[in-house]
Amino acid sequence: MKDLILKNRSYRRFYQSEKIEKKTLLELIDLARLSPSGANLQPLRYIISNDESKNEKVFSTLSWAGFLADWHGPKEGEKPSGYIVILSETDAKYDVGIACQSILLGAVEKGLGGCIFASINRDKLRTLLQIPAQYEIMLTLAIGKPKEEIVIEKMKNNEFKYWRDDHGVHHVPKRDLKDIIID
Repeated sequence: MKDLILKNRSYRRFYQSEKIEKKTLLELIDLARLSPSGANLQPLRYIISNDESKNEKVFSTLSWAGFLADWHGPKEGEKPSGYIVILSETDAKYDVGIACQSILLGAVEKGLGGCIFASINRDKLRTLLQIPAQYEIMLTLAIGKPKEEIVIEKMKNNEFKYWRDDHGVHHVPKRDLKDIIID
């Protein structure tokens, strides 16, 4: 399990030519379906996309990598091959986190990777995908074959911002275990 978690990073560049089958996206959603749900209400619903036209609509509503001010998202050829838009009819903030983790761990197990987006132009996405008003747009997951290297760094001086070096390697600072345990 630890290996899957270590490989489960927020990938933002993909091999766009590596297509994702609808069956694969459904298998990932099935992992979320089988995961725990608060009071077993199972309030989440999903929209999947794996065709270029629909993918472009979803892509146009996302804000990529807030800490990388000079980078506005993946270029053509590096965009995700699939998306999962997570919806809910009720407050499902806990369920959505569990669902995302289940889906992304499943993606890593399949040799894929993803990125969770909360920074979404929800009005535009609702219009483009014709999402009924009864559903709140919770999050969007970008899914694809990762094209970037991501390394975990030891956090220094409480500096939590991720960054890219001159070779395009993405660095993610993490706190030490001893720093997050309160005795």
